[in-house]
Amino acid sequence: MKRAITAPPTLASTALAELKAWLGISTSRDDAELTGLIRTALELCEGFIGAMPLASGCEEILPACGEWQALATRPVQAITGVLAIAMDGTRTSLAATAYEIDIDADGSGRMRLTWPITQTRVAVRFTAGLAESWDTLPDAIQQGIVRWAAYQHRTRDADKAMAGPPASVAALWRPWRRMRIA
Repeated sequence: MKRAITAPPTLASTALAELKAWLGISTSRDDAELTGLIRTALELCEGFIGAMPLASGCEEILPACGEWQALATRPVQAITGVLAIAMDGTRTSLAATAYEIDIDADGSGRMRLTWPITQTRVAVRFTAGLAESWDTLPDAIQQGIVRWAAYQHRTRDADKAMAGPPASVAALWRPWRRMRIA
């Protein structure tokens, strides 16, 4: 599986304002760096809880086959299309009758082709995320993202890297964590 974000989430100005308040920063000099830290914290949050926090447009590359194949990204809100990928990289939209899709109640998305195609790969386009916007994201996830970004900002000159989020962040995110058996 190879995933690409085709439409990144729009980050509300309230996210940056919350981080700046947490850090006690009142100038706009570091806004670009702080916004980058929030985006990084969003990605780390996804890795920790096993779900994409903010709704984003995504695309995953899967083998072209008639078996049901699960999308790795969760929670899927909508599967918007499937494209066949030729050997030269060109893409062709498949008719809706050429594939079947399914989204479970837990946000797991899957698809399968209903008839064989000559291409060996398909691109599945979909929207995934727990919340549509920062303001509708659960408070514990928001607070964990702000704290993780603040931690990264405060330790930016330190030589040691942390393997995971600080304990205070992990405690906020743990109720949302989704474990998978591989």
